[in-house]
Amino acid sequence: SARAPSVISSSEATLGRHLARRLVQIGVSDVFSVPGDFNLTLLDHLIAEPGLKNIGCCNELNAGYAADGYARSRGVGACVVTFTVGGLSVLNAIAGAYSENLPVICIVGGPNSNDYGTNRILHHTIGLPDFSQEFRCFQTVTCYQAVVNNLEDAHEQIDTAISTALKESKPVYISISCNLPGIPHPTFSREPVPFCLAPKVTNQMGLEAAVEAAAAFLNKAVKPVMVGGPKLRVAKACEAFVELADACGYPVAVMPSAKGLVPECHPRFIGTYWGAVSTAFCAEIVESADSYIFAGPIFNDYSSVGYSLLLKKDKAILVQPERVVIGNGPAFGCILMKDFLKALSKRLKCNTTAYENYHRIYVPEGQPLRSDPKEPLRVNVLFQHIQKMLSSETAVIAETGDSWFNCQKLKLPKGCGYEFQMQYGSIGWSVGATLGYAQAVPNKRVISCIGDGSFQVTAQDVSTMIRCEQRTIIFLINNGGYTIEVEIHDGPYNVIKNWNYTGLVDAIHNGEGKCWTTKVVCEEDLINAIETATGSKKDCFCFIEVIAHKDDTSKELLEWGSRVSAANSRPPNPQ
Repeated sequence: SARAPSVISSSEATLGRHLARRLVQIGVSDVFSVPGDFNLTLLDHLIAEPGLKNIGCCNELNAGYAADGYARSRGVGACVVTFTVGGLSVLNAIAGAYSENLPVICIVGGPNSNDYGTNRILHHTIGLPDFSQEFRCFQTVTCYQAVVNNLEDAHEQIDTAISTALKESKPVYISISCNLPGIPHPTFSREPVPFCLAPKVTNQMGLEAAVEAAAAFLNKAVKPVMVGGPKLRVAKACEAFVELADACGYPVAVMPSAKGLVPECHPRFIGTYWGAVSTAFCAEIVESADSYIFAGPIFNDYSSVGYSLLLKKDKAILVQPERVVIGNGPAFGCILMKDFLKALSKRLKCNTTAYENYHRIYVPEGQPLRSDPKEPLRVNVLFQHIQKMLSSETAVIAETGDSWFNCQKLKLPKGCGYEFQMQYGSIGWSVGATLGYAQAVPNKRVISCIGDGSFQVTAQDVSTMIRCEQRTIIFLINNGGYTIEVEIHDGPYNVIKNWNYTGLVDAIHNGEGKCWTTKVVCEEDLINAIETATGSKKDCFCFIEVIAHKDDTSKELLEWGSRVSAANSRPPNPQ
């Protein structure tokens, strides 16, 4: 039975407690933070909440990336930083979360409420009596900004910000004056009532019309195909997509940035559609189809391999989270993707022609050449062994770089998580994201593939993984540089200083907590390392440094790099 939320004793009815309770209520049980004098009292109130764990990170960028990784698994994440110096440091991570439609709640400890409206100059600012600089920076990378500098509207501001993040599935910014968290106020005298977010609804007449037009379009096609895109996640349409796939008999491909959103164990799954660097036989089937349905695509220069996809707009149905466009027109708005896909699945004739064509031309992949004893390890052999580690109990995090291409080729078993950041593509993202993701799903073992160049950007939060007793396995692929950039445009700036990576991690471990490191130079070493990491060290943080040749890249990166390079170097159009 629903009952009125319990009354809280007046001394407890504080802003800090309300914020903490709200976070727990929406599913956040860990906040990633870097303390600073403006947020210390707020942190006191957050850690006083039994359902909330504070995870101190080495820097704000990683705290933001961790909240991003956490939100990918839990559906929402939160980080807490200090005014301006912390806020501007976390900004890059919040922009990345925006690009991936992740509701990350970025909480900043702000100046004392009495300083607003004065012309005082505060520390942690750039020396102007204007406290809005941080707020203005966040306006472009969040969907709502709340500056809480008085208790009268604090309840409304906090609740509006958090509910907006959930409704829009984008990050929000909440700045809280440092002198307010501990002060009781009558608006906080009850337990927060759980949010009841009105679901978006589909225009039924529009849905009928769109489904009818789409069914006519696809039912007259000879060999149609369907392709899943990254916006399946924000549209919460993954199940509806599978329902449509089951009903229509079309082959199912996935765009690179949607890997992990479409079950790869589906009987008609044909791999990744990525233009010239697609899974073998996949692009041929997609591009030769006489019509295709794309659910939630993002066509950017990276996913289109330098704009080289051989697709025809007049053959495509594009289904976005709230919109359907059929060929060059008509277009229908106010239609939720999941409703459209479900309704369409009841109206399509089953047509397996394209899948039969695929099956006819398909030749199974070859195995990498056998390694000679002690032969230097090749990257394709490494990923052959990583493939065998995957199960429903694991999740893969792929760093920006050649790991995109290598991990893209992994075949994900049912229930295996998979995350990467393709739209924003910030190198170093995976260290923080691994920390956050592993914290959100302690029962999964996270396997992260990180290049040496990316690792050097954010390495220090391995410290936090060890401190939180995580049992992640990191494969550090040491090939002596920013390999993805070498393939786009080489120069001396792509060569980096070699570190003793295992030595670095051992120094961070420093005898506190469980951590195991090893260096691998040949296949034999690798087999032993994986056996140890998944055997006697299965409850340990494991760091495996894999020494690879600097030119040992996936063939896909070579092809993709030359096409992206060509797109980047197009001359200016004549004025």
